[in-house]
Amino acid sequence: MQPIISIQQFKNLPPENLIILDARVGKDAYENYLINHIKGARFIDLNKDLAGTVENLAFGGRHPLPKIEKFSETVSILGISETSHIIIYDDKNGSNAAARAWWMLKSFGLKNIQVLDGGIQSAEKEAVEFSNGEENFQKSELIKNHQWILPLFALEDVENQLLSNTATVIDVRDAYRFRGESEPIDLVAGHIPGTINIPFSENLDEKGNFLKPEILKEKYSSFFQNNSKKIIIHCGSGVTACHTILALSYAGFDTVGLYVGSWSEWSRREGKAIITEI
Repeated sequence: MQPIISIQQFKNLPPENLIILDARVGKDAYENYLINHIKGARFIDLNKDLAGTVENLAFGGRHPLPKIEKFSETVSILGISETSHIIIYDDKNGSNAAARAWWMLKSFGLKNIQVLDGGIQSAEKEAVEFSNGEENFQKSELIKNHQWILPLFALEDVENQLLSNTATVIDVRDAYRFRGESEPIDLVAGHIPGTINIPFSENLDEKGNFLKPEILKEKYSSFFQNNSKKIIIHCGSGVTACHTILALSYAGFDTVGLYVGSWSEWSRREGKAIITEI
């Protein structure tokens, strides 16, 4: 099953075992969901459901993963089972919380998960049926998993991999943030020394849809020619990094690691290492 689904494919899906997740973000995200969402969609909250909390952002960043036991409860509350076909959308072309939800559900061990290409905007353009208010659905039986199964890297791992030149670390933030021209969210501008910058927006075409898999494969294939090097993706807080991991999976590259703490963690702990390269 491809990780990206087109709006035309979505419209033809059978309803059996189908679960749709609305993962839009922003301070009014839930209110906007109640006003208008794809019929049957269940709201999943980036900050409450797809992230945990830490006392100090220097040890976890702005969107650390929740404990897997907590996420298991979220999966149950949403009515998701191991046989569910899960479709996720957001209002950022799949580049924000939809990609994060896809990564977490896949890393949780579920199989049939897809992100809607073009997000809610594509559904609106194609006259998909919408609804409002709350959706009624039943909880599912608790699925108990003990660890995330996709590759994860801590700050120390990333640092060691860079020092030993055994990994390519890709920063997917906008180029101006990587160059340190300004930093709209975190405390310090710049980037992790030794990383390269490929903004996540480059995975999309001018209409906001994912590039074709063959184009993405050609774009990233050079990074996978050296089988001895790991590929690690990061961003500001481990959310949009999942967009590039999703794009890479779409292109056929699945052995990619995520540094969840990302710049929001690194910039608070590795001050001496912060540099700006133009």
